[in-house]
Amino acid sequence: MTAASQTFPISVPLKQDATIIGLVGLAHAASHFGHLLLPPLFPVFMAEFGLSFAQLGALMSVFFVVSGLGQASAGFVVDRVGARPMLFAALALFALAALLASTVTGYSGLVLVAALAGLANATFHPVDFTILNQRVSAPRLGHAFSAHGLTGYLGWAAAPVFFAAITAMSHWRTAYVAAALLFVGVLALMLVQRDKLTTQVEVHHADRPVEHSMAFMKLPVVWWCFAFFLFSTMTLAVVQSFSVPILKAMHGVSFEAATLTLTAYMLCGAVGMFVGGFVAAKSQHSDRVVALSMSAAALLLALCGAGFFGATLTMVVLAATGFAVGIGGPSRDMMIKKATPKGATGRVYGLVYSGLDTGFAISPLIFGVFMDRGWYAATLLGAAAVLLLSVVAALGVGQRTPAGT
Repeated sequence: MTAASQTFPISVPLKQDATIIGLVGLAHAASHFGHLLLPPLFPVFMAEFGLSFAQLGALMSVFFVVSGLGQASAGFVVDRVGARPMLFAALALFALAALLASTVTGYSGLVLVAALAGLANATFHPVDFTILNQRVSAPRLGHAFSAHGLTGYLGWAAAPVFFAAITAMSHWRTAYVAAALLFVGVLALMLVQRDKLTTQVEVHHADRPVEHSMAFMKLPVVWWCFAFFLFSTMTLAVVQSFSVPILKAMHGVSFEAATLTLTAYMLCGAVGMFVGGFVAAKSQHSDRVVALSMSAAALLLALCGAGFFGATLTMVVLAATGFAVGIGGPSRDMMIKKATPKGATGRVYGLVYSGLDTGFAISPLIFGVFMDRGWYAATLLGAAAVLLLSVVAALGVGQRTPAGT
């Protein structure tokens, strides 16, 4: 198995790199926007269709299961047909999911929307990183990964505001029609700029031995990468799902203040991603940068869970945790790149990033039990402990990555 004979220059003009990074960043923001296609309107669905919290939670389970299974498979397709067709298909599927959401009349329709959105979401990481790794010059890859992570956070931040504003001004069904048009607009831009999104595909030569397409799964480093995403995402899921009720229960803060803290966490994460791009561009030891940043975040989470601080300082420290995690984001992606065998970018990124979906799927189930029993401090301490496991995984990746890659 080898790459196609087509090659792209190692060093390209800044404008070209910036255009590619911008296009991929926009696509990534769209995927994170689609990630929150349903949750912002959960209260509306409860009132409109008489749904329970358990039913709403199951919708996200459907999303993550479909996304996780699809992501592990999508990487194989990306390596065979290229990233660009898969990107176009994913944006079209998100547009279709949003349009379908505008017409649902009950729970079964929402389940179908969740599954369709999960299928759309499945392709983005193998697509995005295949394009970035092949089309962006090496000295700018750290900044490319930084921008990629930053735009993802912005997509998360935009979705609740978008749906809340349009629903308030018109109707929730109108908000979904607008979302469908938004995805169509992004797809149209990608079609216009399609020459910037071409990638190499794997080809076989009769005079060379063919390596099995599943051979990469025998590499221990790939599974250490998967473990890193699994553990680090479990902690993120705790913060996203439970930080608001934890702050209210432990410190009696208002719903508005607790929600603002979660928003601050996301914004600090975005700032951390930006700064982390410069760190990743300079560092030769991506795994150590990741380990240090995740260790700092775990310490901050543990301090919040231990109850050493009052309400205000706890909110500040929790928000600062996002910055620590963000710092390691670009180095994390660089770490995965170094561990990826040549010609298997889509497959490796698809598999290891399915650990993200797995973490999002199982973390609420585990820590939801803690929350139901009123173990609020233990939930934060548990999230810190899981994040430390991601530190072990990151160092394990570094130890198993060939020198000089």
